[in-house]
Amino acid sequence: MSFTAESVWTDCLSFIKDNIKPQAYKTWFEPIKPVKLSGEALTIQVPSKFFYEWLEEHYIKLLRVALVRQLGNEAKLIYDVKMENNYSSNRPQIVKIPSSNRDPLKPQRVTVPIESGKRELRNPFIIPGLQKVKIESQLNANYSFVNFIEGDSNRLARSAGMAVANKPGGTSFNPLLIYGGVGLGKTHLSHAIGVDIKDKYPDKTVLYISSEKFTQQFIDSVKSNTRNDFIHFYQMIDVLIIDDVQFLSGKAGTQDVFFHIFNHLHQNGKQVILTSDKAPVDMQDIEQRLLSRFKWGLSAELQAPDYETRISILQNKLYRDGVEMPEDIVEYIAKNIKSNVRELEGVLISMIAQASFNRREFSVELAKQIVDKFVKNTKKEVSIDYIQKEVSKYFDMDVATLQSKTRKRHIVQARQLAMFFAKRLTKTSLASIGNQIGQRDHATVLHACKTVDNLTETDKQFRKYVDDLTKKLTF
Repeated sequence: MSFTAESVWTDCLSFIKDNIKPQAYKTWFEPIKPVKLSGEALTIQVPSKFFYEWLEEHYIKLLRVALVRQLGNEAKLIYDVKMENNYSSNRPQIVKIPSSNRDPLKPQRVTVPIESGKRELRNPFIIPGLQKVKIESQLNANYSFVNFIEGDSNRLARSAGMAVANKPGGTSFNPLLIYGGVGLGKTHLSHAIGVDIKDKYPDKTVLYISSEKFTQQFIDSVKSNTRNDFIHFYQMIDVLIIDDVQFLSGKAGTQDVFFHIFNHLHQNGKQVILTSDKAPVDMQDIEQRLLSRFKWGLSAELQAPDYETRISILQNKLYRDGVEMPEDIVEYIAKNIKSNVRELEGVLISMIAQASFNRREFSVELAKQIVDKFVKNTKKEVSIDYIQKEVSKYFDMDVATLQSKTRKRHIVQARQLAMFFAKRLTKTSLASIGNQIGQRDHATVLHACKTVDNLTETDKQFRKYVDDLTKKLTF
């Protein structure tokens, strides 16, 4: 017997009708029309994007069960969505949007001791009572490997992430440290690994947490005298994902407790995944024993995407949003937004919003207007390392000379300018600036800033140095 879109959908509806209330069936399933059956992929037409979003949020599990019964485990669902506002036309347009085909992530249960009022010392290997505690993974199911577009800039990190997801704690990539600049996909990739692990190993306890939240929890545990409970909680995790680990910089107590948690997890074959905006060798104010552990597994860098990858990212985003855009506009955006993925998607969202709300046609001219505003309003992230390199290059010396103890006037002035711009262009503390620029203290940085201010007002040549470097560092 050959299947058709109509016959498959009719059988699906009879199953769905038996499993939901009649009013819900009438509202959300009767208006749907079967359109096409291609292999295991069924295309259905829905009246609006809101309709599609409601089905995805509330009935995706039921739809998937019904489809699998008819078409097998490889069944796929595609929506034809009637877009009343075609982003640039008054005529309705049909766009195709694939189903996410997944449920929200379920909380995981772990076993912890029941609190007891007795305070005498017990054998730690005998647990008097156990209870099940729910732990939310804090993962975003929308961040997956499917929508993390692979390119030369991220291939190593993505491949290592997939290896870890297939065998958490069982590869040599433990810990896996993913590092790179702002908006290049570190958080997306770390969530994707966690989501994939939860899909493949539902019983494993996966937890995603930012280093800032981890630090705050530790501070709260010290205040409430529950430090041991805090440590024991994290030692029960199977896969621990800590985002922006560079923010542990200068926090000695948090680093100490994380060191012990890390050791316990690593020795017990648990997986640790870290993200950072810099490589371990460039991290400042982090204990050496912790840095050596960061280097233990694999450090994988995410770089700015190349042109082909940027095109793929934009096309994937448009496909998943059900929006059609001319190729020349996509190419224009990809050519002009080079720094990171977040900016690419920001321009695309602005384009769709302009076309939708202001009834403007998609055009290269509209793209140019948005890109120009976006690039002008986007401040470049400046690091202290970058400042030192630019100042050294300007004065025709190397960074080691800039950081040296010499008191030669032109080198001292270059060093003071580096400190001045580090204070002005970054949010780093004076102590950390001094530490990174030649192992000086915060008082030296403060003196350098005052000296630069004074010389700028009184010395014409020095003012030119400041103007030139300002243009170089903030262009």
